[in-house]
Amino acid sequence: MQKKHRSRNSQSLFLMKELFLWCARLRMNSRKLIFAGAMTTVAAALLHLWFLSHPLTVSSYNSSNGSMQPSQLSETLQEPRIYRIQHLPANSIISQNSSIEVMQSVPVEGRAGDSNSKRWKTDDKSKVIPTPPPPSPRSPTLSLQRYIWTLTPIEALLFAKKEIDHAPIITEDAELYAPLFRNISVFKRSYELMEMTLRVYIYSNGKRPIFHHPYLRGIYASEGWFMKLMRGNKHFVTEDPEKAHLFYLPYSVRQLQLALYVPNSHSMKPLTNFLRDYVNMIATKYPFWNRTHGSDHFFVACHDWGPYTTVAHTELKENAIKVLCNADLSEGIFVAGKDVSLPETTIKFPKKPQRHIGGGNRVSQRPILAFFAGYMHGRVRPILLKYWKDDEDMKIYRRLPHLVSKEMSYIQHMKSSRYCICPMGYEVNSPRIVEAIYYECVPVIIADNFVLPFGEVLDWSAFSVVILEKDIPKLKEILLAIPLRKYLEMQVNVKMVQKHFVWHPVPIKYDLFHMVLHSIWFNRLNQIQDPQSQ
Repeated sequence: MQKKHRSRNSQSLFLMKELFLWCARLRMNSRKLIFAGAMTTVAAALLHLWFLSHPLTVSSYNSSNGSMQPSQLSETLQEPRIYRIQHLPANSIISQNSSIEVMQSVPVEGRAGDSNSKRWKTDDKSKVIPTPPPPSPRSPTLSLQRYIWTLTPIEALLFAKKEIDHAPIITEDAELYAPLFRNISVFKRSYELMEMTLRVYIYSNGKRPIFHHPYLRGIYASEGWFMKLMRGNKHFVTEDPEKAHLFYLPYSVRQLQLALYVPNSHSMKPLTNFLRDYVNMIATKYPFWNRTHGSDHFFVACHDWGPYTTVAHTELKENAIKVLCNADLSEGIFVAGKDVSLPETTIKFPKKPQRHIGGGNRVSQRPILAFFAGYMHGRVRPILLKYWKDDEDMKIYRRLPHLVSKEMSYIQHMKSSRYCICPMGYEVNSPRIVEAIYYECVPVIIADNFVLPFGEVLDWSAFSVVILEKDIPKLKEILLAIPLRKYLEMQVNVKMVQKHFVWHPVPIKYDLFHMVLHSIWFNRLNQIQDPQSQ
């Protein structure tokens, strides 16, 4: 063995000498020589790795109990072996669902009789080690997305509708709280398909401030925040109207009122005529309105006058999707299942719309049974004040008295109350509903004919109390009859539903912007009919 090593060393020295002489004849400098040596070393290393990765397989196990044929055993024992991790075959006694792999010895190339080579004992007992988790299967989302892109807009909507009808059943979700939803499986699938499918075209026509100029402050801010976030969205907005599933009319009823209403005239004609002419212009200039008579177009309005500004144009009033804070069924304008109820949010600080959200007191620190303070306009509030202004357990005020507010502010009253009364004013909607949710106070809604926001997916009975106007005299009795366990569940649910009623400067999944957009998407799907089913 030592003679073999000496002969190999002498051969190596001879080759190195020849290499230097050859470089000298070619007049190679030292840098080129070093480079050539480096390349030679790398090539040798790669060849070495290649040989190691292709072992000579002499034998294998033929039976499940690890026994070998005698002829195979004699050949195998002559080879040094390394361990290779290998899955069990299908006929193994270990279940295919087991998370165990067997470490099995396999032979590799080597020098027979080398004293430095380790010889492993053959043993019927296979050593086992835990296997790493298998790679997750490739998500079908990409292939589904590609398929949806091949469809026309109407085909994509029909496909989404069928997919939602056959939504996979889920009971829990890491991002959604199941008790809040009528059917969490339907909502989850619908939301996923909205993200994959929906494209919205925004008309560029119209001058500021009525168009493209969001109003972001005050009780009508919801229409402005939706406009701002929709116009800035790159995921859902498309510049190609031929690819659009929905068309947005980007005007503000609040800005319309400020620009065109004549004070004390008590006439909305300037506003309604203006919108009539605008829609007629859209229908004349583009083919998309007339294609569906406006049923795939929508506008967003939080001002109380939103529904009434549509009356001069029949198709705008009856066909377009109206996203309204004033979601009143009794007026004959809002259509449940087609139109969308928009949450009314009071924004005092446009740069920080989430300011003052959350931080409600614990249940043990809520001594007030119910609280309301506000102006006495409309038909409901005077009745509320008449019956409950002097009650000791409930704090019902016209406006919060100055002396009272010095000791406890309006917000502190909401945070210290179990229930917050949310009666309608002139119209059915009220910003107090969302305020109560922000301050973790269970809202008590008193407004007959009011369509609650996101009612197509949210189960409002899980986190609120709805009382008919005729039952105001029994208000305290109704609230006290709610078991403590039920109240505690509703109070937890109020905290969990907060995320769906918050505007974010940059929208996040399931927030208020996405919930409004989903309602528009969901109601549009409900309106389309499959020609094959007719």
